[in-house]
Amino acid sequence: MPQPLNLVSDSILVQEAFEILQRRRDGRASAAHLAAAVLQLPDLDQLTAAMLISELISNDCRLRLTDTHEVEIVCEDVEVRALAESDFVVVDVETTGAKSPPGRITEIGAYRVSGGRVVDEFQTLLNPEVPIPPFIVGLTGITDQMVKGAPLFAEIAADWLDFAGRSVLVAHNAQFDVRFINHEVARVFPGQRMLNSQLCTVGLSRRMIPDLLNHRLHTVAEHFSVKIYNRHRAAGDALATAEIFIRLLEILDRHGVRDLASARRFRPETRGQWSAVSSQRSANSY
Repeated sequence: MPQPLNLVSDSILVQEAFEILQRRRDGRASAAHLAAAVLQLPDLDQLTAAMLISELISNDCRLRLTDTHEVEIVCEDVEVRALAESDFVVVDVETTGAKSPPGRITEIGAYRVSGGRVVDEFQTLLNPEVPIPPFIVGLTGITDQMVKGAPLFAEIAADWLDFAGRSVLVAHNAQFDVRFINHEVARVFPGQRMLNSQLCTVGLSRRMIPDLLNHRLHTVAEHFSVKIYNRHRAAGDALATAEIFIRLLEILDRHGVRDLASARRFRPETRGQWSAVSSQRSANSY
């Protein structure tokens, strides 16, 4: 299977090198500097440092070693991309348990949001290759019999990665969903993970609608008058999350928030003022 363009190394050392370069104004540093900072190997000559760093970053499309033994960032800084010009893939997964591993994905549902509307979808049951616990069956309705003939993640990995592309991944508790997806990705592409930036609608709603009793999916959906069809199924929850996210994007736009980095930082000036604006926006949506 060809190496997808939206995978990067899962190495902590590579990520540390990337973050060092991110903090530098020109996004560049000498291989010797990175060898000292990341590998704890000071005083290496440039050629030796370049050989070591070249091996370290060889599977990461974000970084490039130049002919002058410098490492530079070659990917776009998604954080400053305009929200209005960004593609988002809103995703939800159903799983055999709360932790990965040992939990595996039983269903994945995702919707592409572009230009403030849903424009495409991706959904499938998956064979987790392990029994589904009774509690999970009761919660999701997904049974061993239902997934018996479903594809393995490895069989749909290329299609999923192509669908996601380099969009921003959005989920309600993004850390959970993306962790499970990356565990499955690493089984197909050892040592790799998705490079996509992430946004969490739990985090956004906590900052943007702080007066809610809680920020569970059904509570936030009710606040925005968004219906959830087929709760605790991946497609139903992902579609509701996509509709919530579109509402949040509209509110961010009304407050002059134009890029991903600003969306991560944004907080209302006052709790009461924001709740009033949010409620009015929700009421005007229907």
